[in-house]
Amino acid sequence: MDVLELDQVEAAVAGVDTVYYLIHGLAGADFADRDRRSAANLGKAAAAAGVERIVYLSGLVPDVPEGRLSEHIASRLEVERVLGEGGVPVVAARAAIVIGSGSTSFEIVRQISERLPVQTVPTWMDSEVQPIAVVDAVEALVGCLSVPAESRVYDVGGPERMRYAELLQVFAEVAGIVRPQVPVPLVPSVLVGQLAGRMTGVPSATVAALVESLHHDMVCRDDSFVAELLPEGHACLGVRAAVERALTRPLAGTRVPDRDPMAALPTDPAWAGGGVYLFDGEPRRRPASLVHGLLLGVRRPGWLGSRR
Repeated sequence: MDVLELDQVEAAVAGVDTVYYLIHGLAGADFADRDRRSAANLGKAAAAAGVERIVYLSGLVPDVPEGRLSEHIASRLEVERVLGEGGVPVVAARAAIVIGSGSTSFEIVRQISERLPVQTVPTWMDSEVQPIAVVDAVEALVGCLSVPAESRVYDVGGPERMRYAELLQVFAEVAGIVRPQVPVPLVPSVLVGQLAGRMTGVPSATVAALVESLHHDMVCRDDSFVAELLPEGHACLGVRAAVERALTRPLAGTRVPDRDPMAALPTDPAWAGGGVYLFDGEPRRRPASLVHGLLLGVRRPGWLGSRR
């Protein structure tokens, strides 16, 4: 359906108890307006259809005045509010970087790591992030069905907080590539977003919007989601384990339903993926071109020779 068309939304939610709203519009300069209109349509249609709750995968909101939020995060916060304007309770699960193949934020990490032999890290990106693995985010979303149907917010994140530069370094280590980092001061975030957009296959407008969010710590304010949303005894993946699963290639002939949802799937965006993957625990390379192969550079010492 097209969420910008109210009649299509009304038809989709008819007879539905719970709606999962997973739409993040980041393409184009007008993404905030499109998100606002989409959320308004869903909220209105859900109220008319008697929907009992809306579960929204939102973005972590840093602990700063709203006027200092990036346009991306400000839009996520606005969508939370607009969804509930019709009176349907909204349970929002707010996440930062979601680790898993096909996740936009993870693909940016992957492609910047692969395509930038020397990583220039602006000093304003020295903020902390708290990534969460796809499988853990899904568990939290499922858990949103079992809490009371009233509007509330959960911050969801993995067990580790780290600097963005550390996240890039963890990826490089898992992928078996060498990536020296050089801190650079006074680089405008707009320029960083534009350059990152050109270096990756991710749409430039999307990259620019996400980069703006790196000015502030993107970490959970509390961990109440663990007890209230996750199954008893569930252990969230650490960053390194999550990256390893995201890069692991399934055995030939493995049916799609049997594949690890953390790893590459046929439903991933066309621009997703990279030139490094893990097989039998070892990094191997399959660059898209000679230039891509050169950009991957030498293999990190300690790994056995990779093969295509």
